[in-house]
Amino acid sequence: MNRTLAGLALTCAALVGSQPALAQNATKDDAVAMVKKGVAYIKASGKDKAYGEITAKSAQFIKHDLYLVVYGLDGKCLAHGANEKQVGRDLIDLKDIDGKAFVRERVELGRSSPKGFWQDYKFTNPTTKKIEPKQMYCERLDETIVCGGIYK
Repeated sequence: MNRTLAGLALTCAALVGSQPALAQNATKDDAVAMVKKGVAYIKASGKDKAYGEITAKSAQFIKHDLYLVVYGLDGKCLAHGANEKQVGRDLIDLKDIDGKAFVRERVELGRSSPKGFWQDYKFTNPTTKKIEPKQMYCERLDETIVCGGIYK
């Protein structure tokens, strides 16, 4: 490599290294993997410990803008990886900005599709603080639904 190209490569590397890290979004594969990890952890550790870890924003249940939530089939929030104030609340009638009762729909989907499903709605991205389209992947575990979502 000649000196000009070497100098250009070093300059580019320095510029890239000095730029702030761009916000990164989780992928659909990340969401599926995280939900499966959460389900396995709940089974292995018990609900109390697992729900506490999820709500405490344990690093094992957070990836970029992805976090877990757990709902009872009655719509009660049992764990929430982005907003602990939701835990214990009956959210069955919670609606998104378009009026979609997404928790009610999620519970219905959980009852009819226990092996896993995707759901679309709009929700506040904790990274950007903006309302964005979201896809939530959920799996039923006993009388609960374990979910993790991505922002599009």
